[in-house]
Amino acid sequence: MKKIPISIGVMAYNEENNIAFLLESIEKQVLSQTVIREIIVISSGSTDRTNYIIKKFINKNARISLLIQRQREGKASAVNLFLSKAREEIIVLVSADVYLPKYSLENLIVPFKDHEVGMVGSRPIPTNNKDSLMGYCAHLLYDLQHLVSLKEPRTGEMIGFRKIFKKIPNTTAVDEASIEPLILGQGYNIVYAPKAVVVTKGPESLNDYILRRRRVYAGHLKTKNGYGYEVSTLNGFKIIPLIIKQANLSWQFIIYTPIIIFLEVVGRLLGYLDYKFNLKNHTVWTIARTTKKLFPG
Repeated sequence: MKKIPISIGVMAYNEENNIAFLLESIEKQVLSQTVIREIIVISSGSTDRTNYIIKKFINKNARISLLIQRQREGKASAVNLFLSKAREEIIVLVSADVYLPKYSLENLIVPFKDHEVGMVGSRPIPTNNKDSLMGYCAHLLYDLQHLVSLKEPRTGEMIGFRKIFKKIPNTTAVDEASIEPLILGQGYNIVYAPKAVVVTKGPESLNDYILRRRRVYAGHLKTKNGYGYEVSTLNGFKIIPLIIKQANLSWQFIIYTPIIIFLEVVGRLLGYLDYKFNLKNHTVWTIARTTKKLFPG
């Protein structure tokens, strides 16, 4: 059986707490139909031990390479640098602050056996404590994203796609959403692989939550205006029926859900104002610090 060769790109900025977990999880992937040809890490303006940790992995694994951007130029710039270096037709982009269970990559790549598939999205699952407000928020949002993606695939955290374009806009703050129309516009399909699990962490503070939702919504509006393309979760009215289906009598749902809806409205309002009046440039965005320690200790 012919294996599908892939190039993996990891975009990193000050990821000393997480990058080793990610690279180790990539090395431990169980692959029977996929082969990793290269793992290219783009370190953009990192000032901590990120580069040192990556170099230790390079000494043990010849497939790993490190490209350093001295100045932090934004994730889109790092993605474009990776695209200019990647050798394989099938590309995987993965965030540096996640962890991959051992079958994640295989489940992400197998759909490419269908030559009409141009892009595949993964399923993020957060490590946050469900009993806290922000932890419950993270689980609810990712659960809703999963339900939406079962009908209308939404990509993020880790994506696979065919290398059928050279670059994405350098100013985009939502790289995955910018790739989707480039794939669809060339006649390919986007699919969701719910078994391609990505372990991630949602924001643990109100400020970090608003920062992220504000950036994402502003980026999605810019994508809609620039490409005429609307991501599956842009329309909030699609989410309301799913929230109703999730309804239960737990105290967390009763107390936390109205707060989460309010926070989402605030984040989207700020994102809209950023987009409409150019209040904030999200190309090089403010880091949500509370998402940057995937595992305790």
